[in-house]
Amino acid sequence: MEIFRGRRLWIEKSMIRLPNGIERERVIVHPSNAVAILPLIGDRCKLLKQYRYAIDQYIFEAPAGTMEPGEEPLVTARRELIEETGFTAQTIVSKGFIYTTPGYTDEKIFLFEARNLSPSQDYAKDDDEVIEVMDIATRDLNGMIRNGTIIDAKTICLIHNCLGC
Repeated sequence: MEIFRGRRLWIEKSMIRLPNGIERERVIVHPSNAVAILPLIGDRCKLLKQYRYAIDQYIFEAPAGTMEPGEEPLVTARRELIEETGFTAQTIVSKGFIYTTPGYTDEKIFLFEARNLSPSQDYAKDDDEVIEVMDIATRDLNGMIRNGTIIDAKTICLIHNCLGC
C-alpha cells in the first residue's frame, strides 16, 4: 500500500514475507538516488560546512545532491559539483555506491572523486542551502573522522573509497 508519493519520494507500507517465512509489516522509503563527490586539488579537498535542519546543526560533508528522474549519476555529479562548490572537474572517477540505510530505504548514493578542478562560470548556489565551502588538507581527514568533526556517513565512505583513510 502506498502511503505518500511526491515528486522525488514515495513511501510504501506492505506486508512482506522474510526469507525465513515470517511475515511482517514494513515501511520502505523510496527517495531519488543521489551522488556525493570528493573534490581534490593536490593534497587538499573541498568539503562543505552545511546546515542540516533534521539535526539542527552544521556538519562537514562532501558536495552531494539528488539525481533528477532519468539522469545518469555522472551528469548529476558534474552538476552538483558546480552548484555546491563553484568548481568544475576535468576528471571525475566513479568510486562505486553505497546504500544509505537499507533497514528502511533503497536509496543509493553514487560516489565520485573529482580532480583537475577549475572555477566554473555557471556557479549559482541554491537559495535553500546554507553552505560554506571549506578547503581542508587531506592529511587531516582521518583525524576529523576519528574526533567526530566529520560525522556524515556518505562523506566518511567517500573519503575511505577515495583516499583509503
